[in-house]
Amino acid sequence: MNVTFSADDIAFRAEVRDYFENEFPADILEKQRNSIPLQREDMIRWHKHIYEKGWGAPNWPTEYGGTGWNSVQKYIFADEQARASAPPYLPFGVSMVGPIIYTYGNEEQKQRFLPDILEFNTWWCQGYSEPGAGSDLASLKTRADLDGDHYVVNGTKTWTTLGQFADWIFCLVRTNSDVARRQEGISFLLIDMKQAGVSIKPIILLDGEHEVNEVHFDNVRVPVENLVGEEGKGWTYGKVLLQHERTGIAGVAGSKYRLQRLRANAGKSIKGAAPLAGDRNFMRKVAAAEVELKALEYTELRTLASVASGKAPGPESSILKIAGTELRQNIDALDVEAAAYYALPYVRAQYATDFPEDEYVGAHAETNSSLVYFNDRKVSIFGGSNEIQKNIIAKHVLGL
Repeated sequence: MNVTFSADDIAFRAEVRDYFENEFPADILEKQRNSIPLQREDMIRWHKHIYEKGWGAPNWPTEYGGTGWNSVQKYIFADEQARASAPPYLPFGVSMVGPIIYTYGNEEQKQRFLPDILEFNTWWCQGYSEPGAGSDLASLKTRADLDGDHYVVNGTKTWTTLGQFADWIFCLVRTNSDVARRQEGISFLLIDMKQAGVSIKPIILLDGEHEVNEVHFDNVRVPVENLVGEEGKGWTYGKVLLQHERTGIAGVAGSKYRLQRLRANAGKSIKGAAPLAGDRNFMRKVAAAEVELKALEYTELRTLASVASGKAPGPESSILKIAGTELRQNIDALDVEAAAYYALPYVRAQYATDFPEDEYVGAHAETNSSLVYFNDRKVSIFGGSNEIQKNIIAKHVLGL
């Protein structure tokens, strides 16, 4: 595969690198590099900043405000974004519901929702999984019953990432139960999170962060004009959305620079100890991860080229999702191994305030690697578990 960059590509890389080094909010980069969680205001601010640069929607067509970048430019941008430790785009608006609206929505919906998504005036979240419907999403129970010019929505969505910040949620809901296949009778609905009947229950993860939620709908009235596309076709739209999501979950660019940092840190001597780079067994595992990453990178480039030609990501998005998430978890384990006892999480509030801080294991040197390790256990599950992705590959690639 020819990955030689043209003079224009090299100039574009220089432009992107200069933006992240000299224009992007420095305090946000500093937080990212030191594993300090971004606040809601931080995330809104950097999205608006990159929108003002004209780079708010790399994957959108230019007619809706997209960048018009080709597949190589998208690859270069993602690579430089990871290199700078800049935060990735929040996917729910610009990468997920936006493409569904401009592909299947009517003109009124495009004019109503797309500008605010592009400028990040509205924060979106995803309403797919339910307490009894995760990977088996077709068994969802949340209902939307037609009542005049409104749908009345009842049910619960779970694992709703950053739903506590969201203004709107896009949901798969059941509008018809009298169907031959469970995948039929599901519709794609846009719901205002601020209206009566919507409530949120936080789910605190193992790393102590409030990242996900349960969202409950109790007789929530949603105007019929918030239905995207045709009633009963939500499963089709949802599959397209998930293909885009799975491609992003692979995290190829981020893994590339994490491995580079890991290799660099392995070459350092700490307190006179021999560098970890001298441990052949450890470096063999690092090299194996780098080989796997290179193969994954070429697959991502082929997928980007396919999308650039007007196609939606196909089963290759499932391949990316499986290989990418397993690689991310592998790198997590290598980070913990390299950190050794410095991987022990240090949370000052857990200890008496009069206890000398320097006596804590890992004080001033904690790596955060164990918290990332625990949190990333989920990446092989969300977006459709890796077991489900193997079934998709078997059906669409192998014909089984």
